Amino acid sequence: MLKIWGRVNSSNVKKVLWTCAELGIPYERVDAGLHFGVNNTDQYKAMNPMAMVPVIDDDGFVLWESNPIMRYLCAKHPKAPYWPENLQTRAAADRWMEFQSTTMSPALGPAFMQLIRSPEDQWDMKMITTHITRTGDLWKVIDRQLGKTKWLAGDDFTMGDVPIGIQIYTWMELPLAKAGLEQHRPKLENVARWYEQLQAMKNYREIVAIGLT
Repeated sequence: MLKIWGRVNSSNVKKVLWTCAELGIPYERVDAGLHFGVNNTDQYKAMNPMAMVPVIDDDGFVLWESNPIMRYLCAKHPKAPYWPENLQTRAAADRWMEFQSTTMSPALGPAFMQLIRSPEDQWDMKMITTHITRTGDLWKVIDRQLGKTKWLAGDDFTMGDVPIGIQIYTWMELPLAKAGLEQHRPKLENVARWYEQLQAMKNYREIVAIGLT
């Protein structure tokens, strides 16, 4: 059976758990990361030298990095439309997965770490404002895409919606009003419609929308 190391409230672990849910893949999960520890042990670092979550062991095949894990599971357990049969649609989905890791996450992540994981008296408001403003601009890119398609890669929900779908929850739950930055969260009609579609999904509610930590 597939074994997954990672805590359920990790955004990157959520990608893998959500993928397993969509594809009907059974798994065993081990809590790891933050207060659970485990990831700093020599045994864990032998699997992932970066000491991060998630890591999977699939009958002896060990893999780390969440987006490659998603692609691996999709290729091994192909199920359309989540894993698109059309190569161009699959590439479009893949593009948004990369957009999340290379562009959206570096913008949103530092603000998340400050607003959620740092005491308010230690907030670096200049840094937070810079990253929140950048993230708001990136959601406008997503909004333009969703003005053309129902989901990010086309008419169907695919793996491409998952990484960004997890980050829209983070974005909408950040305490921007408390930080005096609510005006930097733009009202985007297409993103709002897409977010409502995600919230209507059972797997999203049970795996993604479980609070920020």
